[in-house]
Amino acid sequence: MITVETLRTTRMSWINLTKSIVPPIIWASLYRALVIKNIVDSEQYSPHFSPWLAPEFVKIFAEISPYTVVDVQRCWTIRCAALQALNVPGDVVEAGVFQGGTARLIRETIGDRTDRELYLFDSFEGMKAVSAVDRHSENDFADTSVEAVRALVGNEPFIHYRKGWVPETFAGLEDKRFCFAHIDLDLYDGVLESLKFIYPRLSPGGMMVFDDYGFASCPGARKAVDSFFLDKPERPMVLSTSQALVTKL
Repeated sequence: MITVETLRTTRMSWINLTKSIVPPIIWASLYRALVIKNIVDSEQYSPHFSPWLAPEFVKIFAEISPYTVVDVQRCWTIRCAALQALNVPGDVVEAGVFQGGTARLIRETIGDRTDRELYLFDSFEGMKAVSAVDRHSENDFADTSVEAVRALVGNEPFIHYRKGWVPETFAGLEDKRFCFAHIDLDLYDGVLESLKFIYPRLSPGGMMVFDDYGFASCPGARKAVDSFFLDKPERPMVLSTSQALVTKL
C-alpha cells in the first residue's frame, strides 16, 4: 500500500538523488522547472519561499543597504516584527543605530502612524567601554554621526535622536510605553541595560528583536539576553539569521 508518507519519502529520495549527481548550476534550473514550477510568487522561492526577495522589499533594502551591516533576511525580520508590534500600544525604539540603515527601515515601517514616537539611541561615536566577555574593541563602529543619520532617517518631530551612552540616555523616558525595540548594541553591558529599561515598559504583545544574539563575534549580547530572561515568562526565539525574538506576554 502506498501511503502519503511513502510518496513523500520517495519524492524526497528522488530529489536528493538528482541533486547529488547534477552540477549545482544545472540543479537550480531543474528545481525551479520541476518542483517550484508555477507556484504563486515563484520568483520568491530560492529555493524555499523567501519573501525578502519581493520587488518592493528589494527596493527598500537597496536604499538602506549602504548604511547598515544587517543583511536582507535580518532586515525582513525587523520589518515583520515591527509591523506586528505596531498593533499594540507604545512607541518604537532602536538601541544601536550606527549609520541609520535599520532606523530608516523602521521609520518607513511606522509610516504615517502619527501616534507613535521613534527613539534612536546611539553614541554616534562608536564603542566606548568593552567588557571581558565581549569581542569588540573600543571605537568600533565609529564611522557615523548623528548629523549623517538624521539626514538619512529624517527630521520629523516624532523622531528623537538620543546621543550618548545607555542607560544615561534613557533618562526622562521613565513614563513611556513601548511596542517594539530593535536592540543592536553588540556588547553585554549595553544589551543588558537596554533590557532593564525597555522590558518593564514593553506593552503585552510588544516585540523585541536582538540582532547580535547568535554571532560568535558578540558573545556578550547572547549572555545578556539569556541571563535577563532566566526569571521571566518569555523565552527568546532563536532564529537562523542569528537574531533572537521575544514577544512580551
